[in-house]
Amino acid sequence: MADLIEQLRGIVGDKGLVLNEDLAGRSAGYRRPTETLQAKVLVRPANTDEVSQVLKLCNEAGQPVVSHGGLTGLVDGNLASPDELILSLERMRAIEEIDPASASMTVQAGVTLQTVQEAADEAGFFFPLDLGGRGSATLGGNISTNAGGNRVVRYGMARDMVLGLEAVQADGTVLSSLGKILKDNAGYNLKHMFIGSEGTLGVVTRLVLRLRPKPASQQTAYLALEEFDKLPQLLNFCNSRSGGTISAFEVMWRDYFELVTSRPGAAQPLPRDFPFYVLMEMMGGDPVGDQDRFEAMLADALEEGLLVDAVIAKSEGERQAMWALRDDVESLRTWGPTIGFDVGLPITTMPGYLEEIDVPIVANWPERRRAVFGHLGDGNLHIVYAVGENGANAKKIIDDAVYLPLASRGGSVSAEHGIGLYKKDYLEVSRSPAEISLMRQLKTMMDPNNILNPGKIFS
Repeated sequence: MADLIEQLRGIVGDKGLVLNEDLAGRSAGYRRPTETLQAKVLVRPANTDEVSQVLKLCNEAGQPVVSHGGLTGLVDGNLASPDELILSLERMRAIEEIDPASASMTVQAGVTLQTVQEAADEAGFFFPLDLGGRGSATLGGNISTNAGGNRVVRYGMARDMVLGLEAVQADGTVLSSLGKILKDNAGYNLKHMFIGSEGTLGVVTRLVLRLRPKPASQQTAYLALEEFDKLPQLLNFCNSRSGGTISAFEVMWRDYFELVTSRPGAAQPLPRDFPFYVLMEMMGGDPVGDQDRFEAMLADALEEGLLVDAVIAKSEGERQAMWALRDDVESLRTWGPTIGFDVGLPITTMPGYLEEIDVPIVANWPERRRAVFGHLGDGNLHIVYAVGENGANAKKIIDDAVYLPLASRGGSVSAEHGIGLYKKDYLEVSRSPAEISLMRQLKTMMDPNNILNPGKIFS
Protein backbone atom coordinates (compact mmCIF):
# COMPACT_ATOMS: atom_id res chain seq x y z
CA MET A 1 0.00 0.00 0.00
CA ALA A 2 2.90 2.36 0.70
CA ASP A 3 4.03 2.21 -2.94
CA LEU A 4 0.46 2.76 -4.13
CA ILE A 5 0.07 5.79 -1.86
CA GLU A 6 3.21 7.37 -3.32
CA GLN A 7 1.90 6.77 -6.85
CA LEU A 8 -1.40 8.35 -5.83
CA ARG A 9 0.50 11.33 -4.40
CA GLY A 10 2.10 11.76 -7.79
CA ILE A 11 -1.39 12.09 -9.32
CA VAL A 12 -3.27 14.26 -6.79
CA GLY A 13 -0.43 15.92 -4.85
CA ASP A 14 -0.13 16.31 -1.09
CA LYS A 15 -3.45 18.20 -0.90
CA GLY A 16 -5.17 15.28 -2.51
CA LEU A 17 -4.28 12.71 0.16
CA VAL A 18 -5.54 12.20 3.70
CA LEU A 19 -3.78 9.30 5.39
CA ASN A 20 -5.24 6.91 7.93
CA GLU A 21 -3.76 8.67 10.95
CA ASP A 22 -5.50 11.88 9.88
CA LEU A 23 -8.88 10.25 9.24
CA ALA A 24 -9.66 9.87 12.94
CA GLY A 25 -11.24 13.32 12.96
CA ARG A 26 -13.68 12.45 10.18
CA SER A 27 -17.07 10.95 11.00
CA ALA A 28 -18.19 7.83 9.13
CA GLY A 29 -21.42 9.62 8.25
CA TYR A 30 -24.98 10.28 9.31
CA ARG A 31 -25.78 6.66 10.22
CA ARG A 32 -22.57 6.28 12.22
CA PRO A 33 -21.87 9.72 13.73
CA THR A 34 -19.69 8.42 16.58
CA GLU A 35 -17.50 6.25 14.33
CA THR A 36 -14.52 7.43 12.29
CA LEU A 37 -13.33 6.46 8.84
CA GLN A 38 -11.28 3.27 8.81
CA ALA A 39 -9.72 3.30 5.33
CA LYS A 40 -5.97 3.45 4.87
CA VAL A 41 -6.15 6.53 2.71
CA LEU A 42 -8.66 9.05 1.41
CA VAL A 43 -7.90 10.39 -2.08
CA ARG A 44 -9.25 13.80 -3.15
CA PRO A 45 -8.82 14.35 -6.89
CA ALA A 46 -9.34 17.88 -8.22
CA ASN A 47 -10.74 17.02 -11.66
CA THR A 48 -11.98 14.22 -13.91
CA ASP A 49 -8.52 13.50 -15.31
CA GLU A 50 -7.19 12.84 -11.81
CA VAL A 51 -10.18 10.59 -11.03
CA SER A 52 -9.39 8.67 -14.21
CA GLN A 53 -5.73 8.23 -13.30
CA VAL A 54 -6.57 7.17 -9.74
CA LEU A 55 -9.07 4.53 -10.86
CA LYS A 56 -6.75 3.21 -13.58
CA LEU A 57 -3.99 2.81 -11.01
CA CYS A 58 -6.29 1.14 -8.46
CA ASN A 59 -7.76 -1.19 -11.07
CA GLU A 60 -4.31 -2.37 -12.14
CA ALA A 61 -3.37 -2.92 -8.49
CA GLY A 62 -6.65 -4.62 -7.58
CA GLN A 63 -7.24 -1.94 -4.93
CA PRO A 64 -10.90 -1.64 -3.79
CA VAL A 65 -12.31 1.90 -3.95
CA VAL A 66 -15.28 3.31 -2.04
CA SER A 67 -16.58 6.61 -3.40
CA HIS A 68 -17.77 9.30 -0.96
CA GLY A 69 -20.17 12.19 -1.34
CA GLY A 70 -21.65 14.09 1.59
CA LEU A 71 -22.04 10.99 3.81
CA THR A 72 -25.77 11.55 4.33
CA GLY A 73 -26.71 8.06 3.10
CA LEU A 74 -28.67 5.68 5.30
CA VAL A 75 -27.73 2.25 3.90
CA ASP A 76 -23.96 2.08 4.60
CA GLY A 77 -23.17 2.49 0.93
CA ASN A 78 -20.20 4.67 1.90
CA LEU A 79 -18.78 2.27 4.50
CA ALA A 80 -15.10 1.48 3.90
CA SER A 81 -13.02 -1.24 5.52
CA PRO A 82 -9.37 -0.76 6.63
CA ASP A 83 -8.04 -2.32 3.42
CA GLU A 84 -10.10 -0.08 1.12
CA LEU A 85 -9.35 3.30 -0.38
CA ILE A 86 -11.85 6.17 -0.19
CA LEU A 87 -12.32 8.35 -3.25
CA SER A 88 -13.86 11.68 -2.24
CA LEU A 89 -14.95 14.39 -4.68
CA GLU A 90 -14.90 17.10 -2.00
CA ARG A 91 -12.43 19.17 -4.06
CA MET A 92 -14.69 19.02 -7.12
CA ARG A 93 -17.41 21.50 -6.11
CA ALA A 94 -17.48 23.92 -9.02
CA ILE A 95 -20.57 25.20 -10.79
CA GLU A 96 -19.10 25.41 -14.27
CA GLU A 97 -21.95 27.00 -16.20
CA ILE A 98 -25.56 28.11 -16.05
CA ASP A 99 -27.06 28.22 -19.53
CA PRO A 100 -30.37 30.15 -19.61
CA ALA A 101 -31.09 29.16 -23.22
CA SER A 102 -31.17 25.43 -22.42
CA ALA A 103 -32.28 25.97 -18.80
CA SER A 104 -29.36 23.87 -17.61
CA MET A 105 -26.54 23.96 -15.09
CA THR A 106 -23.23 22.11 -15.48
CA VAL A 107 -21.60 21.16 -12.17
CA GLN A 108 -18.90 18.99 -10.69
CA ALA A 109 -20.27 16.07 -8.70
CA GLY A 110 -18.89 17.21 -5.33
CA VAL A 111 -21.06 20.33 -5.19
CA THR A 112 -23.73 20.29 -2.47
CA LEU A 113 -27.42 20.23 -3.24
CA GLN A 114 -28.01 23.48 -1.35
CA THR A 115 -25.33 25.26 -3.38
CA VAL A 116 -27.03 24.15 -6.60
CA GLN A 117 -30.43 25.28 -5.31
CA GLU A 118 -29.09 28.71 -4.36
CA ALA A 119 -27.21 29.17 -7.64
CA ALA A 120 -30.32 28.27 -9.63
CA ASP A 121 -32.38 30.71 -7.58
CA GLU A 122 -29.88 33.52 -8.07
CA ALA A 123 -29.99 32.92 -11.83
CA GLY A 124 -33.79 33.11 -11.85
CA PHE A 125 -34.38 29.37 -12.10
CA PHE A 126 -35.43 26.55 -9.79
CA PHE A 127 -33.75 23.20 -9.09
CA PRO A 128 -36.51 21.10 -7.52
CA LEU A 129 -34.60 18.23 -5.93
CA ASP A 130 -34.86 18.77 -2.16
CA LEU A 131 -34.20 16.75 0.98
CA GLY A 132 -33.34 17.32 4.61
CA GLY A 133 -29.58 16.84 4.15
CA ARG A 134 -29.37 19.49 1.42
CA GLY A 135 -26.53 21.35 3.14
CA SER A 136 -24.09 18.45 3.03
CA ALA A 137 -25.52 15.99 0.49
CA THR A 138 -23.65 16.19 -2.82
CA LEU A 139 -25.06 15.95 -6.31
CA GLY A 140 -22.84 12.97 -7.03
CA GLY A 141 -24.31 11.16 -4.05
CA ASN A 142 -27.84 12.23 -4.96
CA ILE A 143 -27.37 10.85 -8.46
CA SER A 144 -25.67 7.64 -7.35
CA THR A 145 -28.71 6.77 -5.22
CA ASN A 146 -31.32 8.37 -7.49
CA ALA A 147 -32.48 10.52 -4.58
CA GLY A 148 -36.15 11.39 -4.19
CA GLY A 149 -37.07 13.86 -1.49
CA ASN A 150 -40.00 16.19 -1.00
CA ARG A 151 -41.06 17.14 -4.53
CA VAL A 152 -41.13 13.85 -6.44
CA VAL A 153 -44.93 14.04 -6.75
CA ARG A 154 -44.50 16.91 -9.23
CA TYR A 155 -40.92 16.91 -10.51
CA GLY A 156 -39.83 13.27 -10.32
CA MET A 157 -36.71 11.59 -8.94
CA ALA A 158 -33.09 12.73 -9.35
CA ARG A 159 -32.78 10.91 -12.69
CA ASP A 160 -35.53 13.14 -14.08
CA MET A 161 -33.35 16.19 -13.44
CA VAL A 162 -30.22 15.00 -15.27
CA LEU A 163 -29.72 15.95 -18.91
CA GLY A 164 -26.20 14.59 -19.20
CA LEU A 165 -23.32 13.30 -17.13
CA GLU A 166 -19.69 12.35 -17.17
CA ALA A 167 -18.52 9.19 -15.43
CA VAL A 168 -15.25 7.32 -15.03
CA GLN A 169 -15.27 3.54 -15.31
CA ALA A 170 -13.21 1.21 -13.14
CA ASP A 171 -10.35 1.05 -15.67
CA GLY A 172 -10.14 4.84 -15.89
CA THR A 173 -12.09 5.20 -19.12
CA VAL A 174 -13.96 8.51 -19.16
CA LEU A 175 -17.48 8.43 -20.58
CA SER A 176 -18.47 12.02 -21.22
CA SER A 177 -22.05 12.62 -22.31
CA LEU A 178 -22.68 16.17 -21.14
CA GLY A 179 -25.50 16.99 -23.53
CA LYS A 180 -28.03 19.73 -22.74
CA ILE A 181 -30.97 18.52 -24.82
CA LEU A 182 -34.13 16.90 -23.50
CA LYS A 183 -34.68 14.70 -26.55
CA ASP A 184 -31.80 12.39 -27.40
CA ASN A 185 -32.67 8.91 -28.65
CA ALA A 186 -29.34 8.17 -30.35
CA GLY A 187 -28.91 4.62 -29.15
CA TYR A 188 -28.67 3.58 -25.52
CA ASN A 189 -28.93 6.40 -22.99
CA LEU A 190 -25.89 5.39 -20.96
CA LYS A 191 -26.33 8.01 -18.24
CA HIS A 192 -29.03 5.82 -16.69
CA MET A 193 -26.47 3.06 -16.17
CA PHE A 194 -24.81 5.23 -13.53
CA ILE A 195 -27.82 6.94 -11.96
CA GLY A 196 -28.89 4.81 -9.00
CA SER A 197 -25.95 2.39 -9.28
CA GLU A 198 -24.47 3.52 -5.94
CA GLY A 199 -20.94 3.89 -7.26
CA THR A 200 -20.65 0.23 -8.23
CA LEU A 201 -20.41 0.76 -12.01
CA GLY A 202 -18.45 4.00 -12.20
CA VAL A 203 -17.79 7.33 -10.53
CA VAL A 204 -19.88 10.28 -11.71
CA THR A 205 -17.67 13.37 -11.95
CA ARG A 206 -19.74 16.04 -13.75
CA LEU A 207 -23.42 16.64 -14.44
CA VAL A 208 -25.69 18.70 -16.63
CA LEU A 209 -28.79 19.43 -14.56
CA ARG A 210 -32.19 20.42 -15.82
CA LEU A 211 -33.49 23.66 -14.32
CA ARG A 212 -37.14 24.65 -14.05
CA PRO A 213 -38.93 28.00 -14.07
CA LYS A 214 -38.66 29.73 -10.74
CA PRO A 215 -41.99 29.65 -8.88
CA ALA A 216 -43.40 33.05 -8.01
CA SER A 217 -45.51 31.68 -5.16
CA GLN A 218 -45.45 28.91 -2.57
CA GLN A 219 -48.69 28.13 -0.79
CA THR A 220 -48.28 25.85 2.20
CA ALA A 221 -50.77 24.29 4.59
CA TYR A 222 -51.22 21.61 7.23
CA LEU A 223 -54.34 19.51 6.79
CA ALA A 224 -55.97 17.01 9.14
CA LEU A 225 -57.87 13.91 8.03
CA GLU A 226 -59.88 11.27 9.87
CA GLU A 227 -59.64 8.45 7.31
CA PHE A 228 -56.73 7.02 5.34
CA ASP A 229 -58.89 6.46 2.26
CA LYS A 230 -59.40 10.22 2.01
CA LEU A 231 -55.65 10.80 1.50
CA PRO A 232 -55.39 9.68 -2.16
CA GLN A 233 -58.78 11.28 -2.84
CA LEU A 234 -57.52 14.57 -1.44
CA LEU A 235 -54.29 14.36 -3.47
CA ASN A 236 -56.18 13.71 -6.70
CA PHE A 237 -58.69 16.46 -5.94
CA CYS A 238 -55.98 19.05 -5.26
CA ASN A 239 -53.87 18.02 -8.23
CA SER A 240 -56.87 18.39 -10.49
CA ARG A 241 -58.02 21.72 -9.04
CA SER A 242 -54.49 23.18 -9.06
CA GLY A 243 -53.66 22.17 -12.60
CA GLY A 244 -50.93 19.79 -11.43
CA THR A 245 -49.03 22.36 -9.38
CA ILE A 246 -49.04 20.43 -6.08
CA SER A 247 -45.32 20.12 -5.37
CA ALA A 248 -45.39 18.33 -2.01
CA PHE A 249 -47.83 16.01 -0.28
CA GLU A 250 -46.17 14.87 2.93
CA VAL A 251 -48.20 12.68 5.29
CA MET A 252 -47.58 12.17 9.00
CA TRP A 253 -49.33 9.62 11.15
CA ARG A 254 -50.37 10.88 14.59
CA ASP A 255 -47.42 9.40 16.52
CA TYR A 256 -44.90 11.32 14.45
CA PHE A 257 -46.91 14.55 14.50
CA GLU A 258 -47.27 14.34 18.30
CA LEU A 259 -43.55 13.78 18.70
CA VAL A 260 -42.30 16.66 16.55
CA THR A 261 -44.87 19.19 17.80
CA SER A 262 -44.02 18.36 21.43
CA ARG A 263 -40.41 19.45 21.10
CA PRO A 264 -39.48 22.73 22.89
CA GLY A 265 -40.07 25.68 20.60
CA ALA A 266 -41.81 23.63 17.92
CA ALA A 267 -44.89 24.91 16.15
CA GLN A 268 -48.24 23.20 16.63
CA PRO A 269 -50.28 24.15 13.57
CA LEU A 270 -53.19 21.80 14.42
CA PRO A 271 -54.47 19.86 17.45
CA ARG A 272 -52.77 16.50 18.04
CA ASP A 273 -55.87 14.30 18.10
CA PHE A 274 -56.26 13.49 14.39
CA PRO A 275 -55.00 10.23 12.89
CA PHE A 276 -53.43 11.77 9.76
CA TYR A 277 -51.76 15.06 8.90
CA VAL A 278 -50.74 16.35 5.49
CA LEU A 279 -48.16 19.03 4.77
CA MET A 280 -49.13 20.20 1.29
CA GLU A 281 -47.45 22.77 -0.89
CA MET A 282 -48.48 24.33 -4.20
CA MET A 283 -46.04 26.26 -6.38
CA GLY A 284 -47.31 28.67 -9.02
CA GLY A 285 -46.65 31.82 -10.98
CA ASP A 286 -49.25 34.25 -9.61
CA PRO A 287 -48.68 35.20 -5.94
CA VAL A 288 -52.04 36.92 -5.41
CA GLY A 289 -54.19 34.67 -7.55
CA ASP A 290 -52.50 31.49 -6.34
CA GLN A 291 -53.27 32.34 -2.72
CA ASP A 292 -56.94 32.85 -3.54
CA ARG A 293 -57.08 29.61 -5.55
CA PHE A 294 -55.30 27.67 -2.79
CA GLU A 295 -57.70 28.87 -0.12
CA ALA A 296 -60.73 28.18 -2.33
CA MET A 297 -59.43 24.71 -3.16
CA LEU A 298 -59.03 23.79 0.51
CA ALA A 299 -62.42 25.25 1.37
CA ASP A 300 -64.00 23.06 -1.30
CA ALA A 301 -62.08 20.01 -0.06
CA LEU A 302 -63.41 20.70 3.44
CA GLU A 303 -66.92 21.08 2.05
CA GLU A 304 -66.64 17.73 0.29
CA GLY A 305 -65.46 15.98 3.45
CA LEU A 306 -61.95 15.22 2.21
CA LEU A 307 -60.38 16.88 5.26
CA VAL A 308 -61.57 18.00 8.68
CA ASP A 309 -59.24 20.87 9.57
CA ALA A 310 -56.63 23.07 7.91
CA VAL A 311 -54.21 25.89 8.62
CA ILE A 312 -52.48 27.92 5.91
CA ALA A 313 -49.06 29.54 6.30
CA LYS A 314 -49.44 33.33 6.13
CA SER A 315 -45.73 34.19 6.04
CA GLU A 316 -42.39 32.73 5.03
CA GLY A 317 -41.62 32.20 8.72
CA GLU A 318 -44.76 30.14 9.20
CA ARG A 319 -44.00 28.15 6.07
CA GLN A 320 -40.51 27.32 7.31
CA ALA A 321 -41.87 26.37 10.74
CA MET A 322 -44.30 23.95 9.07
CA TRP A 323 -41.52 22.31 7.09
CA ALA A 324 -39.29 22.16 10.16
CA LEU A 325 -41.79 19.76 11.75
CA ARG A 326 -41.71 17.40 8.79
CA ASP A 327 -37.90 17.50 8.64
CA ASP A 328 -37.34 16.99 12.37
CA VAL A 329 -36.31 13.34 12.15
CA GLU A 330 -33.74 14.05 14.85
CA SER A 331 -36.63 14.04 17.36
CA LEU A 332 -36.81 10.27 16.94
CA ARG A 333 -33.49 9.98 18.78
CA THR A 334 -35.38 10.85 21.98
CA TRP A 335 -36.91 7.37 21.79
CA GLY A 336 -33.50 5.77 22.23
CA PRO A 337 -32.17 3.23 19.68
CA THR A 338 -34.33 3.14 16.57
CA ILE A 339 -34.51 1.12 13.36
CA GLY A 340 -35.65 3.08 10.31
CA PHE A 341 -37.09 1.96 6.99
CA ASP A 342 -37.59 3.59 3.60
CA VAL A 343 -40.08 1.54 1.57
CA GLY A 344 -42.33 2.07 -1.41
CA LEU A 345 -45.67 0.47 -2.17
CA PRO A 346 -49.03 1.28 -3.81
CA ILE A 347 -50.94 3.79 -1.69
CA THR A 348 -54.09 1.66 -1.41
CA THR A 349 -52.13 -1.22 0.15
CA MET A 350 -50.56 0.88 2.93
CA PRO A 351 -53.13 0.41 5.74
CA GLY A 352 -53.14 -3.38 5.47
CA TYR A 353 -49.37 -3.47 5.16
CA LEU A 354 -48.84 -1.36 8.29
CA GLU A 355 -51.21 -3.60 10.26
CA GLU A 356 -49.48 -6.76 9.07
CA ILE A 357 -45.92 -5.71 9.83
CA ASP A 358 -46.84 -4.56 13.33
CA VAL A 359 -48.21 -7.93 14.47
CA PRO A 360 -44.89 -9.81 14.96
CA ILE A 361 -43.18 -6.72 16.33
CA VAL A 362 -45.85 -6.07 18.96
CA ALA A 363 -45.81 -9.78 19.82
CA ASN A 364 -42.10 -9.52 20.64
CA TRP A 365 -42.08 -5.99 22.04
CA PRO A 366 -45.52 -4.98 23.38
CA GLU A 367 -44.21 -1.55 24.38
CA ARG A 368 -42.80 -0.79 20.94
CA ARG A 369 -43.02 2.75 19.61
CA ARG A 370 -43.59 3.45 15.94
CA ALA A 371 -43.55 6.55 13.76
CA VAL A 372 -44.83 6.59 10.19
CA PHE A 373 -44.43 9.48 7.77
CA GLY A 374 -43.42 10.00 4.19
CA HIS A 375 -43.89 11.24 0.67
CA LEU A 376 -47.23 9.52 0.27
CA GLY A 377 -47.93 11.17 -3.08
CA ASP A 378 -45.26 8.97 -4.65
CA GLY A 379 -45.88 5.86 -2.54
CA ASN A 380 -42.87 6.29 -0.23
CA LEU A 381 -43.21 5.58 3.49
CA HIS A 382 -40.65 6.06 6.24
CA ILE A 383 -41.26 3.75 9.20
CA VAL A 384 -39.27 3.98 12.41
CA TYR A 385 -39.43 1.48 15.27
CA ALA A 386 -38.08 1.83 18.79
CA VAL A 387 -38.19 -1.34 20.87
CA GLY A 388 -35.74 -0.52 23.65
CA GLU A 389 -32.05 -1.07 24.20
CA ASN A 390 -32.15 -4.61 22.76
CA GLY A 391 -33.66 -3.49 19.46
CA ALA A 392 -30.38 -3.58 17.58
CA ASN A 393 -29.95 -7.24 18.51
CA ALA A 394 -33.40 -8.00 17.09
CA LYS A 395 -32.84 -6.29 13.76
CA LYS A 396 -33.37 -9.48 11.74
CA ILE A 397 -36.84 -10.04 13.24
CA ILE A 398 -37.89 -6.45 12.58
CA ASP A 399 -36.34 -6.36 9.10
CA ASP A 400 -38.17 -9.55 8.11
CA ALA A 401 -41.43 -8.16 9.46
CA VAL A 402 -41.10 -4.94 7.45
CA TYR A 403 -39.50 -6.11 4.20
CA LEU A 404 -40.97 -9.54 3.42
CA PRO A 405 -44.64 -8.44 3.12
CA LEU A 406 -43.64 -5.99 0.38
CA ALA A 407 -43.21 -8.80 -2.16
CA SER A 408 -46.92 -9.64 -2.38
CA ARG A 409 -47.81 -5.95 -2.72
CA GLY A 410 -45.45 -5.04 -5.54
CA GLY A 411 -43.44 -2.89 -3.15
CA SER A 412 -39.82 -1.83 -2.92
CA VAL A 413 -37.42 -2.32 -0.03
CA SER A 414 -35.81 0.98 -0.98
CA ALA A 415 -37.82 3.90 -2.29
CA GLU A 416 -35.07 6.52 -2.30
CA HIS A 417 -31.97 5.61 -0.28
CA GLY A 418 -30.55 2.70 -2.25
CA ILE A 419 -29.44 -0.76 -1.11
CA GLY A 420 -25.82 -0.41 0.05
CA LEU A 421 -24.83 -2.98 2.67
CA TYR A 422 -27.85 -2.41 4.86
CA LYS A 423 -30.51 -3.88 2.57
CA LYS A 424 -28.72 -6.23 0.22
CA ASP A 425 -30.08 -9.34 1.96
CA TYR A 426 -33.57 -8.19 0.90
CA LEU A 427 -32.90 -7.17 -2.70
CA GLU A 428 -34.71 -10.31 -3.92
CA VAL A 429 -37.93 -9.04 -2.31
CA SER A 430 -38.12 -6.33 -4.97
CA ARG A 431 -36.10 -7.78 -7.86
CA SER A 432 -36.58 -11.09 -9.68
CA PRO A 433 -33.77 -13.64 -10.13
CA ALA A 434 -33.55 -12.62 -13.80
CA GLU A 435 -33.17 -8.95 -12.86
CA ILE A 436 -30.49 -9.66 -10.26
CA SER A 437 -28.66 -11.90 -12.74
CA LEU A 438 -28.54 -9.07 -15.28
CA MET A 439 -27.34 -6.66 -12.58
CA ARG A 440 -24.50 -9.05 -11.81
CA GLN A 441 -23.62 -9.37 -15.49
CA LEU A 442 -23.45 -5.58 -15.85
CA LYS A 443 -21.23 -5.33 -12.78
CA THR A 444 -18.89 -8.02 -14.11
CA MET A 445 -18.71 -6.40 -17.53
CA MET A 446 -18.10 -2.84 -16.32
CA ASP A 447 -15.96 -3.65 -13.27
CA PRO A 448 -14.35 -7.07 -13.91
CA ASN A 449 -11.89 -6.71 -11.04
CA ASN A 450 -14.67 -5.70 -8.63
CA ILE A 451 -12.88 -2.66 -7.26
CA LEU A 452 -15.82 -0.19 -7.18
CA ASN A 453 -17.76 -0.26 -3.92
CA PRO A 454 -17.34 -4.05 -3.68
CA GLY A 455 -20.00 -5.92 -1.72
CA LYS A 456 -22.59 -3.15 -2.03
CA ILE A 457 -26.08 -3.90 -3.47
CA PHE A 458 -25.18 -7.62 -3.76
CA SER A 459 -22.24 -9.77 -2.76
